[in-house]
Amino acid sequence: MNDISIDTPYSSGISRIAIEKALSAAGIDLDTLRIADLALVEDFHTMGRIATGGLTELAGLTVETRVLDAGSGIGGTARFVADSYGCQVTAVDLTEDYCETARWLNQSVGLDDRISVRQADVTDLPFADGGFDVVFSQHVQMNIADKDRLYREAHRVLDSGGLLAIWDITGTDGNHPDFPLPWADRPDQSHLVTSDELRGAIERAGFTVERWDDLTDQAATIMRMVLENPPNPVGLQSFVANFPEKIENLTRALTDGRLRAIRGLARARKP
Repeated sequence: MNDISIDTPYSSGISRIAIEKALSAAGIDLDTLRIADLALVEDFHTMGRIATGGLTELAGLTVETRVLDAGSGIGGTARFVADSYGCQVTAVDLTEDYCETARWLNQSVGLDDRISVRQADVTDLPFADGGFDVVFSQHVQMNIADKDRLYREAHRVLDSGGLLAIWDITGTDGNHPDFPLPWADRPDQSHLVTSDELRGAIERAGFTVERWDDLTDQAATIMRMVLENPPNPVGLQSFVANFPEKIENLTRALTDGRLRAIRGLARARKP
């Protein structure tokens, strides 16, 4: 598989270097790195660690749960799950830069024995049928036009009764956000659908939706609080280009309702 096209917001090629510099500048010893040191840099989605913690708690994980983090970025969710629940996690991302950074961070905090990182396409997963109990998908589908294929693949790799756990941004009819955004520098890189359309794609793939929570107001409030505080030197801006402008555009669109923040749980139906 080739790396994602350079014409995307995910392919700087220097994520590890940028994060190393930010950690060192903050006085953090890279030889004794702890998972707590990464809390503000590794959750590349709206509401950050708050959203990750809420979604994983709803998923009901145990040490025996087989987890796939589909679209894992630099691996924040995978590390949180492995550290908090002790289970084995497979992390998949299309961008080799992010995969390499995730492997380095996993090893640095002593979690590489619980996390396997693969470069792969979430619409064409390199895994056998029924190999996972939970698939996490956070802020991934906005980059994927073929959502039916995305969720059919999630359904395929889940065991009978397995759970799809999503935390995503959706659009609204006729209301367009300003760009750049965290997942897209330009409109042609973004594939937003409405909340109803997203739910429909998940259901068509063979899932029964058990929860569908619109957390837009909560997300907007938290993101406004983030903007009001000085940026932490060990934050997402250390490796995400134009992050301040992107987060301002996202927060404004969540506040005025052009974008919605959706948390969902869906159970795989099997023949």
